[in-house]
Amino acid sequence: MPVIFAGHGSPMNAVEDNPWSRGFASLRDFVPQPKAILVISAHWFVDGTLLTANTDPRTIHDFSGFPKALYEIEYAAPGKLDLARHVRKLIGEDRTALNSDWGLDHGAWSVLRWMYPEADVPVIQLSIDRNIDVRGHFEYARSLASLRDEGVLILSSGNAVHNLRDAFTRMRAGSSETPDWAQRFDEKVKDILMQRDSGALLSMWPDSNDGRLAHPTPDHWLPMIYAYGATDDDDHARFPSEGFDWGSISMRNAVFG
Repeated sequence: MPVIFAGHGSPMNAVEDNPWSRGFASLRDFVPQPKAILVISAHWFVDGTLLTANTDPRTIHDFSGFPKALYEIEYAAPGKLDLARHVRKLIGEDRTALNSDWGLDHGAWSVLRWMYPEADVPVIQLSIDRNIDVRGHFEYARSLASLRDEGVLILSSGNAVHNLRDAFTRMRAGSSETPDWAQRFDEKVKDILMQRDSGALLSMWPDSNDGRLAHPTPDHWLPMIYAYGATDDDDHARFPSEGFDWGSISMRNAVFG
């Protein structure tokens, strides 16, 4: 089973027919029908490594100030408790816990409602522990790789470049121009993924100035580490969609394998 990294961007991509939402829909064409989906979303960035353990995960509308139609979306995919328990064992039961409070946040359902609009594939989410460094997350991702042989789709949802402060500043100024540092970082990500240079990828944030500009916080970067970490040297990267929204939000999608 291939691994997918989705650049999810604005919640409005969940309801708008635009190049980004059409790009999400096209991701389905790159993978066989999965038995289940494990999502690592930038929007579950918390203390601890948690796994959703509910049979009917709720749809979380984790944003504010958007049109009413966005809050009315329900993505009613079933959960899969046995998969959550299995993933917990893969990472380590002493490192993880099951959680029945969280559901599917918009990093998950804004992409999945285009990929699998029927919501008939079971979905669980894995949180991103804010207390673990990049290399620690990479090791967690390595432990998830065997899921691919079990028909589980690993879907990481973040953005290759994500600087909301810069994006909002540009929007207020009426500019959609992409800054040089964002373009450099996005292209470097692409090159490193194609070259499969793990060391370079792991040092991109927070070690480089462009990296710190591209990601003032690591939440939208770490899903990329999980996607890449679950692959091996035979998994070549493809990029079905790329480009920028709001100036400094990269909408690059990547498929590995």
